[in-house]
Amino acid sequence: MKSLLSIQDISCYGKCSQTVALPVLSAMGIGTAVLPTALLSTHTLYPDPVRQPLTDFLVPAARHWKSLGLAFDAICVGYLGSADQVAAVREICAMFADTSPLLIVDPVMGDHGRLYAGFDTHYVEALSALCREADVLLPNLTEACLLTGTPCPPAPDGPQDPVLYDRLLDHLHALCDGLCVITGACTEEGRTGFCASSGAGRETLRYQTDRIGASYHGSGDLFTSVAAGALLLGLSPEQALRLAADHTRETIRATAAAGQDPRRGLALEETLPALIRAVRP
Repeated sequence: MKSLLSIQDISCYGKCSQTVALPVLSAMGIGTAVLPTALLSTHTLYPDPVRQPLTDFLVPAARHWKSLGLAFDAICVGYLGSADQVAAVREICAMFADTSPLLIVDPVMGDHGRLYAGFDTHYVEALSALCREADVLLPNLTEACLLTGTPCPPAPDGPQDPVLYDRLLDHLHALCDGLCVITGACTEEGRTGFCASSGAGRETLRYQTDRIGASYHGSGDLFTSVAAGALLLGLSPEQALRLAADHTRETIRATAAAGQDPRRGLALEETLPALIRAVRP
């Protein structure tokens, strides 16, 4: 069984981050360990969540695992709350480098053309250093622009010229010489998907699928989790990313049909059986 270490926060109510990654990766047959960067009573779409950062816990926990001889086939990094946490994660990655785990980084820091509240240019610089060490990098359009110093287009949620994505991918490869993926990439009205390449100047993988008229917290976490699991299972980058895009679309569709409070997050339970069939026939 392949194993993965997921490093991101736990929101105790409202599915996102670890509460998306753990069930999805487990369903795919990936043995998953979690290293929570913070505990939140709810995710941040609910007002005034209670927060408990776990920065001081991260490195000692990893040292304990190392002393036990534990190892992972991949490390997947999601939301980190501060530059100090980025530094801790880089130390942890170095700690396990002797077993050469695949490092997958989703550089969560912004969307819709702007940084998330609480982040600044210092955080972008810190996260950029982690991205340089990644084997797989999965920013959205806003994050790709922030990482590369590219002005964000005036309508970041609408269709973009494919040339923009090609240029961003080339710039991203100055940070990461592995697989770079721009998630939520839109080149056609009413469609969404990804643009990816495995090296500067190489042919871009493009995929567009139906955009469902709904938005849910944790959708990016779902895409990253499915892609990470699929890559560990031996799917090609194109197969893994297409599976992630299709499964995310169908989960959004099922969640919208369920009519629940959108703040609860994705109805993962509705589509996990289909994901299991896709990767474990």
